[in-house]
Amino acid sequence: MDAIYGKVALITGGANGIGAAYVKRLFKSGMQGCTITDIDEQNGSYLAEEMNKCYGRGKAIFVKADVSDQGCFEGVLKENMKKFKKLDLLVNNAGILRDRIWDKMLDTNVSSIVRGSLLGIKYMGRNNGGCGGTIVNTASILGLQGMPGAPCYTGTQHFVIGFTRSIGTQFWFDLTGIRFMTICPGITMTPMITDAEKWVLNEFPGLGNHLLQKLRNEPSQTAEDIAEGLNTILNEGENGSIWVGEGGTPIYQVIIPKISDMKTKSCRDL
Repeated sequence: MDAIYGKVALITGGANGIGAAYVKRLFKSGMQGCTITDIDEQNGSYLAEEMNKCYGRGKAIFVKADVSDQGCFEGVLKENMKKFKKLDLLVNNAGILRDRIWDKMLDTNVSSIVRGSLLGIKYMGRNNGGCGGTIVNTASILGLQGMPGAPCYTGTQHFVIGFTRSIGTQFWFDLTGIRFMTICPGITMTPMITDAEKWVLNEFPGLGNHLLQKLRNEPSQTAEDIAEGLNTILNEGENGSIWVGEGGTPIYQVIIPKISDMKTKSCRDL
């Protein structure tokens, strides 16, 4: 039986692309209910309606919100609890690739991950009377490497991985009962990727073309591929683990060595 069977999820950035694929895949695995949130009201409402037609009335709700705003984000969780009375899974998926407006991007890609994780603890954590659960923070494969064409975006993805590794530790699990994991999609064919060239830092000639060429050289995949990966890690992933899905191949776990281990290896090599 899939780990999501009978569970209630909240998915940010859920109206389109990877987020929408997450919603559809998890319902196939027997998800009991889902709160979809996004700034795209039209597509988000349509997706919720589609899921209710496929899986039963009242299975999905859409709540329009900008997750970079604390009050709006918490309002989504309140609506979820009002409707479903519980929350088992929170997927912080909302993100943008727009270095040209890097300050806004930081709010969306960094602040909303922290905000979503802390709000998840508030509503799910055993320390707050909840039952625990799972929080998956969406980063990118660029959080594990450099990308000259999008340094600001790449930096935000490194943050997501570092933050989730730190909160996905035994101390936090013992306190909250929440398993934290990071999912890192490779190049996934969504508008965020296809429009990336338009949003580079505009004072550097040739940067957009450089980014476009780099992205084209990477193996691509569909949103459905990475949604399959999410389903896998919900069943197999351990607290604090990092998972990469790229090129349409099965998702795999990445192990980042500790500095102490690297020092030990270095000494042995002498």
